[in-house]
Amino acid sequence: MTSAAITGWFKEHRAFLWGLSYRITGSADDADDIVQDTFVRACRHAPDRLDDPRRWLMRIAINLGRDVLRRRKHRRYVGPWLPTPVETGDEDAPTSCEPVVEGLSPERRYSLIESASLAFLQALEALTPTQRAVLVLRDAFDYSVAEVAAVLNTSNGNIRIIHHRARRTMESYEQHRSDRTGSGRARSDATLRRFVDLLVAGDVRGIEQMLATDVRAMTDGGGEVSASPIPIVGAPAVARFFSRLAASRAGTTSVDIRSINGQCAAVFDFSEAIGRRASRLLLSVDIDACGLISNVWVIASAAKLARLRRREQERMSLAGLSGRFPQLGRPRAG
Repeated sequence: MTSAAITGWFKEHRAFLWGLSYRITGSADDADDIVQDTFVRACRHAPDRLDDPRRWLMRIAINLGRDVLRRRKHRRYVGPWLPTPVETGDEDAPTSCEPVVEGLSPERRYSLIESASLAFLQALEALTPTQRAVLVLRDAFDYSVAEVAAVLNTSNGNIRIIHHRARRTMESYEQHRSDRTGSGRARSDATLRRFVDLLVAGDVRGIEQMLATDVRAMTDGGGEVSASPIPIVGAPAVARFFSRLAASRAGTTSVDIRSINGQCAAVFDFSEAIGRRASRLLLSVDIDACGLISNVWVIASAAKLARLRRREQERMSLAGLSGRFPQLGRPRAG
């Protein structure tokens, strides 16, 4: 295969392979490495003729992604694991992690935006690497059983079994699945802004009233900074946790509302980071059918937040400050 042909493949399929690899691993850095390694292998091992280069490249990328997941499952991770957040555009723009997929049917199980959400990617951690690849290809990318079997070099029957088991494992996610349509995103956006207002005001009772009874808060510090080592469950416990978080912060703080993984999220930058306290964190929420917060996602790992660009914002005291942030406008494209 000529270098010109490989270069053409890279231009044509890079975005698709990155979106696929990110969904399979939940890690932007791993997705970068997988895409790079895929084309390195293509340069070395591509046959002289390929009728379907994308399928061949997908097989390499998926195998590399499954290897990444297997290695990750054997490494000890401190506290809950959450995906790498990725900045996206506003609700009318394609997300930066959106693959190019033609002819998707309206009956697909998960939308491409939902399949890049923090909640979905975290739920995928319960699957085996192969189950994860099959579920993403079948239910997010809308590939047929035969197409997935060809990519993974196995039988149609085996793909059906793997897919069935993966869907069964995802039943808990299905039961608490958030609406990520336009109207659902708008409600989640408004809820997050209200939550941030109450957090800034130190209003514990107000925060608790926004939470579902069985709300879960997960904080990922990656072992780098202080974070809860286990999920925090229940409205009173979650409200107390966030009120203590706000009260523990001295100095000034900037808050920037952005579009992250296709939904609204708040990025906090703290002027003072004492000891193992994070200098920045990201906060995102999911809401249930009643409009109450069902999940709170907090990422404080500096390594995972490194991709989020810092922007100049008005700085203010976090603990005990009431009133709305003037900068909490429409999420802007990163």
